[in-house]
Amino acid sequence: MRLYFQAGDFPWSPERYHYAAEQMMLTLFPGERPEYPEGIPHNMSGEDNGAVFALHRGGELAEVSAQVRRPQGCRSGTARFPSRDLDRPPEEVYHTVQHALKLAFYQAGTALLGYEPPWGALTGVRPVKLPTRSLLAGATPAQAAQELQREYHVSPVRAALAVDCAKASVEALQSLKAQEVSLYIGIPFCPTRCAYCSFVSADVGRTLKLVDPYVDALLREIEETGLVLREAGLAVRSFYMGGGTPTTLSADQLDRLLSQCKKSLPLDGCTEYTVEAGRPDTITQEKLLALARHHTSRISINPQTLEGPVLEAIGRRHTPGDIRAAYELARAGGFSCINMDLIAGLPRDSFAGFRRSLEGVLAMGPENITVHTLALKKGSALMERGGALPSGEEVARMLDFSREILTTSGYHPYYLYRQKYMSGSLENVGWAKPGTENLYNIVMMEELHTVVSLGAGGVTKLIQDGKILRLANPKYPHDYLSGLDQVLGQKAEIRTFHMR
Repeated sequence: MRLYFQAGDFPWSPERYHYAAEQMMLTLFPGERPEYPEGIPHNMSGEDNGAVFALHRGGELAEVSAQVRRPQGCRSGTARFPSRDLDRPPEEVYHTVQHALKLAFYQAGTALLGYEPPWGALTGVRPVKLPTRSLLAGATPAQAAQELQREYHVSPVRAALAVDCAKASVEALQSLKAQEVSLYIGIPFCPTRCAYCSFVSADVGRTLKLVDPYVDALLREIEETGLVLREAGLAVRSFYMGGGTPTTLSADQLDRLLSQCKKSLPLDGCTEYTVEAGRPDTITQEKLLALARHHTSRISINPQTLEGPVLEAIGRRHTPGDIRAAYELARAGGFSCINMDLIAGLPRDSFAGFRRSLEGVLAMGPENITVHTLALKKGSALMERGGALPSGEEVARMLDFSREILTTSGYHPYYLYRQKYMSGSLENVGWAKPGTENLYNIVMMEELHTVVSLGAGGVTKLIQDGKILRLANPKYPHDYLSGLDQVLGQKAEIRTFHMR
């Protein structure tokens, strides 16, 4: 889609607002890619796939307009705000103008489409932040939901979902103490690469020689991180080992990693230890015993689906029976909090298949169930090779069913996020039985406090007094290994940030 900006009264350069326009374009017309032609044609009547944006400042009101032309016709939208808002500090001006631009684009685009997406004009990955802010400012849950519907055109169902998660976010925030952080350790290896995956993870069969050196490097990073955290007076509140698939490692490697964590990290106040066992074809009794010895209180066993043909289509080498066997093994090993993930919209799946999968997971009785919506990610096999997928309407039915059955089964939503290129422009939701919410998931997604991330692809987010500083480790295992000295040196930034 061709995007045109009339310079006019736009503060700074119109390029500053390209991202806002692109985000709304992806929401309304997900198959499109942005183009920025030179100049604006004198006659737009020949344009059949473009949008023109303008900002005009009047005496009392300023107005952002959007004219959208598609093969089915042309529609316009406007959003107004007080002209005096353009005299506020630069960042406030930017947020005011980009919000108005999105709303004008949304108004024109939905008039052409004839319907509104479930999340309305919201385009970010963290929609829960808005109602959380409202609740903390004293709004009631009903008022927070009304604001989402009124200001952002969010559907009543999604607004209620976001507010439920916001209540969990507020509760988590109130439980946190000063000088607490969360800690993430990434294991970027899997038995095979799933077709939908774009994470920084490697097929362990082809990268076996990297696993031992990677563990050795992590031991050094854990030790250095522990020193810095103690010097800064910081303590770990929640611990999460993810991936990839951490249980791709051997029982001995898991034991070495977790022993180093206990030795080096300030874990005395840690209330939650989570390890993603993830793939059932990596779970053994020996590995579960190693996790249990180190007080791991929560694990994930992630089927994604219980439909055999769908497992095959996404590149999984295990069967639905293997999933159930791994679950029973974990229960026999004493694990009292288990999460299971499902994905709505996988290739070769259907509403009936998704329903069978969710009902099968519920029959096992995990404490947490996370329902993801398939997102087509750059670098994934699905994005590269394409293929038939369930329609957005069918995926919406899957999520509607999951919301209804999980609610009636005693689960409640506690964290939520969205991604680009999601089927049906929907969401991912974590559901939990009361008292079993995963604190790490909430603080990581809602950015409630610092999360220190170790390992390849890890991005540490240092958070204090509304400020966020990101420190990224090298993405790939071989780059992480070759750049380890730089990774270790960067840890000093944690101390500097928090002691400042």
